[in-house]
Amino acid sequence: MHYNLRAMLDIGYLRENIQAARERLSTRGFALDVETFQRLDGERRQVIQELEGLRQTRNTASEEIGRLVKQKADVTAMRSEMKAVSDRIKTLEESLRGLEDGLFQFASTIPNLPDPAVPIGATDEQNVEVRRVGAPPSFDFEPKAHWDLCPPLGILDLERATKITGSRFPLLAGAGARVERALLNFMLDIHTKEHGYREIMPPFMANAKSLFGTGSLPKFEAELFKVKDTEYYLIPTAEVPVTNIYRDEIIDGERLPIKFAAFTPCFRSEAGSYGKDVRGIFRQHQFNKVELVKFARQEDSNADLEALVLDAEDILKRLEIAYRVVIHSTGDMSFQAAKSYDIEVWLPGQNGYREISSCSNFQDFQARRANIRYRPSAGEKVRFAHTLNGSGLAIGRTWIALMENYQQKDGSVVIPEALRPYLDGQSVIRPETII
Repeated sequence: MHYNLRAMLDIGYLRENIQAARERLSTRGFALDVETFQRLDGERRQVIQELEGLRQTRNTASEEIGRLVKQKADVTAMRSEMKAVSDRIKTLEESLRGLEDGLFQFASTIPNLPDPAVPIGATDEQNVEVRRVGAPPSFDFEPKAHWDLCPPLGILDLERATKITGSRFPLLAGAGARVERALLNFMLDIHTKEHGYREIMPPFMANAKSLFGTGSLPKFEAELFKVKDTEYYLIPTAEVPVTNIYRDEIIDGERLPIKFAAFTPCFRSEAGSYGKDVRGIFRQHQFNKVELVKFARQEDSNADLEALVLDAEDILKRLEIAYRVVIHSTGDMSFQAAKSYDIEVWLPGQNGYREISSCSNFQDFQARRANIRYRPSAGEKVRFAHTLNGSGLAIGRTWIALMENYQQKDGSVVIPEALRPYLDGQSVIRPETII
């Protein structure tokens, strides 16, 4: 698989701002190997310079040989000399490919530079709360976590899910399954009919080039499920196929921002997370999600991020579930992100706020890897687009939040009014026949 090095990495920026880049990356806990970069970049530039000189020499000599041949002069010596030049060019081209491959491998593991507005910190403990919306419900009884609340209702069966597949897979039934489907349709309707997103139903598998484009490969291959005997991976999120819609294309800048909403199942190995959230269905190998993806102009992308966060928040506001928004510190951001917010929903069963959506501006990081560009207006030079995405929302975690926040003392669960039209007016979940 071949990647365009120039489209992936702004070599010029690193070359001219290497110390500033190292300092910014250090706030993410990443140590940029300046010496290796400068060595690879320097060797590459030397080879390119020699190649350009030899190619010019060969072109000039070819013209001269052609002129002399017409005059029936002896050009044997010149041809012999040019063969040596051509052999040297071939050697240098092979050397250049090796150097660019090395530089590509080096650069592909460098995380995005954090936006200057991002608070500096090493972990999620340095994340900064931006706002809280709604008050957690008060109960005159001890609220249950969903893993205790839902099985007696006959809507969640964790033991049979484990039997069918293994741990960290869901099995919903009856009203449990209907609520999942209702949430899916509710979210898509709000985002497409009121927030201006266009619905996309993408493939649920993607090739390696698509996963590289969004930053999942090569760094996070252990997190992915690869389909045996193919070059396909199950998608970890709709971000991957939807962002790659415009890979290797130039977008008309007048169309930006472009906004897509996509429902997909998501598949993640959760490598390195064993022992975390092992109870219930909060952290799964397979889960459903509505994803929001934006393609934006460079100068507008941070404003577009703020709007995207509000679009995701709107779902929780309509469901009347308390939540808060936090901005990630530099050390807690994803590999690809320049600026990120988490929306954290209140879960009574865990007596705390837990992530239900992560919304990020990747600036031109993904666009360089996927070669997504736009022309601001006719006649202007093309620029790399800025890409953004966020969960709008994670359906399974919204399902959990609904069950836990609307539980009643008798074990039933009230369905929020906004969702009732999607459930034929049903207002309460009461015990059903166990599977």
